[in-house]
Amino acid sequence: MLSTLVTMTERAHDPQALDPDRAGEPPTLLLRGGEVHSPADPFATAMVVERGHVAWVGSEGAADAFASGVDEVVDLEGALVTPAFTDAHVHTTATGLALTGLDLSGARTLGEALGLVRRFAAARPGDKVLLGHGWDAARWPERRPPSRAELDEATGGRPLYLPRVDVHSAVVTTALLDLVPGVTALDGHHPDAPLTGAAHHAVRAAAHGAITPAQRAEAQRAALRHAASLGIGTVHECGGPEISDEEDFTALLRLAREEPLPRVVGYWAQAVAGPADVRRIRELGAHGAAGDLFADGSLGSHTACLHEPYADAAHTGTAHLDAAAVAAHVAACTEAGLQAGFHAIGDAAVTAVVDGVRAAAEKTGLHRVRAARHRVEHAEMLTPETIAAFAELGLTASVQPAFDAAWGGDDGMYAERLGVERARTLNPYAALLRAGVPLAFGSDSPVTPLDPWGTVRAAAFHRTPAHRVSVRAAFTAHTRGGWRAVGRDDAGVLVPGAPADYAVWRAGELVVQAPDDRVARWSTDPRSGTPGLPDLTPGGPLPVCLRTVVGGRTVFVRPNE
Repeated sequence: MLSTLVTMTERAHDPQALDPDRAGEPPTLLLRGGEVHSPADPFATAMVVERGHVAWVGSEGAADAFASGVDEVVDLEGALVTPAFTDAHVHTTATGLALTGLDLSGARTLGEALGLVRRFAAARPGDKVLLGHGWDAARWPERRPPSRAELDEATGGRPLYLPRVDVHSAVVTTALLDLVPGVTALDGHHPDAPLTGAAHHAVRAAAHGAITPAQRAEAQRAALRHAASLGIGTVHECGGPEISDEEDFTALLRLAREEPLPRVVGYWAQAVAGPADVRRIRELGAHGAAGDLFADGSLGSHTACLHEPYADAAHTGTAHLDAAAVAAHVAACTEAGLQAGFHAIGDAAVTAVVDGVRAAAEKTGLHRVRAARHRVEHAEMLTPETIAAFAELGLTASVQPAFDAAWGGDDGMYAERLGVERARTLNPYAALLRAGVPLAFGSDSPVTPLDPWGTVRAAAFHRTPAHRVSVRAAFTAHTRGGWRAVGRDDAGVLVPGAPADYAVWRAGELVVQAPDDRVARWSTDPRSGTPGLPDLTPGGPLPVCLRTVVGGRTVFVRPNE
């Protein structure tokens, strides 16, 4: 297999290979001698890829008939082939900057975080602005973020932008504030506490504005190559005027088209009021006016909008959009044939979105709203009523199971913010599936890392047992679910005619895991025809990606495999 893969890699890293007019069709391949995860044949061991699509899936014996008619034969040597993952919520440039910059997610104390800041500043004397990410004071014994004075000392008085892990607030140095005239008068400015709202957006714009195009391209390339190394074939980029800038967004889409990298589907989170806004969304190359169009903030930053006050703060968070604003956006997008979507975490924010989408449906017609497959990102605090509304309105829940793994449980950050009983209601994936709500899984990277098998594990072993789903359902949400979320029902699954987006894995025994043992026992019976997946029991090793292919072209091969 190694010699074939090396040949494929060399071809994939030739830029000419991405332009069919210059390089012809991708090669025709026969993969055999492994396990192919396909509903077309639950016992498949071989697959033919032709013209960038799956042409055939079947048994080893039948594969002999194809061997002489392909460009190359790949011996899988027992490896597992699955559809490539789709990460349905990514901030690509920020992910790359976290990979190449200061990452505080591993800091165990405030003092350790300040030490990392100090060493990072010393190691990068030429940076106009120091960029970091990932701190979470809820995990530190001090239970507080670094003060401005502490950061001024650690950086030697240089500009520093340091967003919290949820990216909804940030601590900064005095030198960075000095680059933003009038920032102290903006909403969300606090003399010695994390910045939120408009003040945060202003300093973020100043910090990111200091990044050169070369630095940005380096970060984007690093993020997408890292995604490919994890078996991710597509990412949904969630950009917008409050998150990045238009040049960042269009440069990313251009990079993904021109180099051997995962696909990028772009969402631009800007409200649509009329035809001019629709034209601008399309000129940017965005798939929809969706993603992080903020209805509220985050639980960690106390900015998610709640019906009842926080357990550890005497307020209900921040509402950025009401039902009327939601309705206007959804109606305008629906009329234009454009996908709409919102960021909504708190129960009050989710209610505003549901009420607004329902009002838009009354204006434009329910069938048109359902057909548009509008999205809600995160959708953490749901009730039986809002779950039923998602199903009624055809809303896709674009969710992040790693949030529960990081902050769920009776002693986690969610319980601290909301109290144990409310925290136990968060991220009810099983209830969403029972109601027929489409799920698309993502990471919100760099909020939580790109980690597709870890994401599937987090959903299957949710900290609240009642919210757990089968590994198969979680895997489907992280593969086919992402394609369905962009209106494609023909992809994310290895069947004839589907795009040849797949990953090859070194994995252990294939099993069927479900929350209900009766289901698991039936699913492993050969009569059920259920293809197995790797054992994701917590504590065990996760599959290792050997190769990732997008549209029949290799975008990653693990070295020395």
